[in-house]
Amino acid sequence: MAVAAAIAVGTVVALVLLWPTERPDSRLAGFSAETEQATVERIVQFRCSESPTEGCRRAAVRLNEGAEAGKTVALELETGGLAPKLERGDEVRVAKDVPPPGVPGGTLYSLADFERRAPMLWLALAFGLLVVVLGRLRGALSLLGLGVSLAVVLAFLIPAILGGRPPLAVAIVGATAIMLATILLAHGVNGKSLAAVLGTTASLLLTVALAVAFTQLTHLTGFATEEAVLLQSNDAGIPLEGLLVAGMVIAALGVLDDLTISQASTVMALHAARPEQAFGELYRRGIEVGRDHVTATVNTLVLAYVGASLPVLLVLTLGEVDTLEAINFEIIASEIVATLVGSIGLIAAVPVTTALAALLPARIGAGSPAPSHAH
Repeated sequence: MAVAAAIAVGTVVALVLLWPTERPDSRLAGFSAETEQATVERIVQFRCSESPTEGCRRAAVRLNEGAEAGKTVALELETGGLAPKLERGDEVRVAKDVPPPGVPGGTLYSLADFERRAPMLWLALAFGLLVVVLGRLRGALSLLGLGVSLAVVLAFLIPAILGGRPPLAVAIVGATAIMLATILLAHGVNGKSLAAVLGTTASLLLTVALAVAFTQLTHLTGFATEEAVLLQSNDAGIPLEGLLVAGMVIAALGVLDDLTISQASTVMALHAARPEQAFGELYRRGIEVGRDHVTATVNTLVLAYVGASLPVLLVLTLGEVDTLEAINFEIIASEIVATLVGSIGLIAAVPVTTALAALLPARIGAGSPAPSHAH
């Protein structure tokens, strides 16, 4: 219990020390344009010299917000295969281009993107409703933990990195804060949570050490993605190698805390069924279940990274790049290193959490209530 308390206190102190107090020094050009919601009323196709075979298209859209709300304006649409497939009734976002004072011409509008927030909101509400209906109070508390996690990411992790704090230190502190919030809110302060907190912390530190070591051994620079190049070209001042390692740590945490709480819950349930079991027997039975957890979660982690890299894999396949040559490309190598580092952390979490959970019944007393399962 003292170790867990020290972890919590240390996390709070580190949050205070690393908390961003200033705004970022630079901005990315092209991402700050304000847009307005509009509805497509009709699409008109006409002959044009730019696309003599397919013709050009123009959309009439009704502005739903802004100073000219209710007005219908025309949008010139791009031609070719990458042009958006607009239909009547689509909700879109349009960017407004106001000419400088003294320059003739009225306000021009251009298509910025589709309006996606309403469907995403309904999807999020459906998700929250299902969690509460099936999980009841535990489900509601898990949603609260999810809210805290997002708050840590948006209010601390991202601003701190943009504010010049070391990305790896910020990721460790942010991950620990998220871990404490999600586990304690969803499962309360008990032996199961204590074992999960200690097991997650130990495995997270192992993951950090492996991520740092193998990022250096494989000479990963963090320049493999367009986003990284964009950050560097806009002089954001962010160390991309540290950002790469920080991403590995945060990604591993997403599966790690689920595995540790499930493993701790399993061991506690085994003890509640037969309180007379000694440490060795309880550990052995818990590890048997842990092997199934490892198999499932490692597969989940690998498939998550494969899904994220699917477009790159398709490009390399179409380019007939040899497999051994392809895995040496940084954009692929970074995903492989992240997958293996996260998987080793997950595997290590099982025996560590199982041992801690098997030791706790003797420390907290045999009369503790039987824990509910964690999934």
